[in-house]
Amino acid sequence: MEMVDFNGKLIAAESTFLNHGNRGLRYGDALFETMRASNGSLYFWEEHYLRLMASMRMLRMEIPMNFTLEFLEASVAEVLVANNLSKQSARIRITVFRAEGGLYLPTTNEVHYTIEAEALAAPFYLLDENDYEVELYKDFYVNADILSTLKTNNKILHVTGSIFASENGYDNCLVLNASKMVVEALNGNLFLVSGNTLKTPPLKDGCLNGIIRKKIIEIVVKTEDLEIEEASISPFELQKADELFITNSIVGIRPITKYRKKGYGSTTAQNILGKLNALARLQPKKP
Repeated sequence: MEMVDFNGKLIAAESTFLNHGNRGLRYGDALFETMRASNGSLYFWEEHYLRLMASMRMLRMEIPMNFTLEFLEASVAEVLVANNLSKQSARIRITVFRAEGGLYLPTTNEVHYTIEAEALAAPFYLLDENDYEVELYKDFYVNADILSTLKTNNKILHVTGSIFASENGYDNCLVLNASKMVVEALNGNLFLVSGNTLKTPPLKDGCLNGIIRKKIIEIVVKTEDLEIEEASISPFELQKADELFITNSIVGIRPITKYRKKGYGSTTAQNILGKLNALARLQPKKP
């Protein structure tokens, strides 16, 4: 039986513990973090924790006194054990939502939370080099503001974009902001490789403040034969690139093999992935 942590209590995932008054459901008044665990260790846990705390402050949520790094880490460990996942790889999701009450104006800034876990097949990041084609999604645009950089539950653009991709035979889509600059993929940050330069959109363009994005920038800065550039990317640049790849905390790096008529390699992505795995193995802590 799958178990979920709801406000510190382990309950069956299929039980009813949220209702119609949930502010995450009513207004998208919620944040979440997804991360990878391997043998009970969380990849880049401190970075995920600090991003969650910073995001809660920005959304004026009241951070509980017990929401320490150690408390949440131990809570994740309990969920892993309860789901028999402490000795394998798992996907973790922590969702924080403002407590019930009010309309747009909440009656309280106190929060509730859930912690979920599900099995992953691979024990570390692997580079999937199967065909992976993307297209631009232009029905709606990302706002170039700080709210777009947070992992909030307001993901309707990403939902409709995923439906568009599925209906048209694409594996993913790249989304644009109102200035028609490429911001990110539907499920992660975007990197463009030209020669020895990696380019990724800046946060001011509205891209997610991704943990793996941050780690790859750190890796490239320390790699002598590579350079990093945080700058706006126009759709025209995509077809001139040598490589395109997507990053997120679950898959690590996912190379794009085709955009329109252009095919792409994955040599740089493969090189960086090895360093990302090495960094992940050094940094996780045992809950």
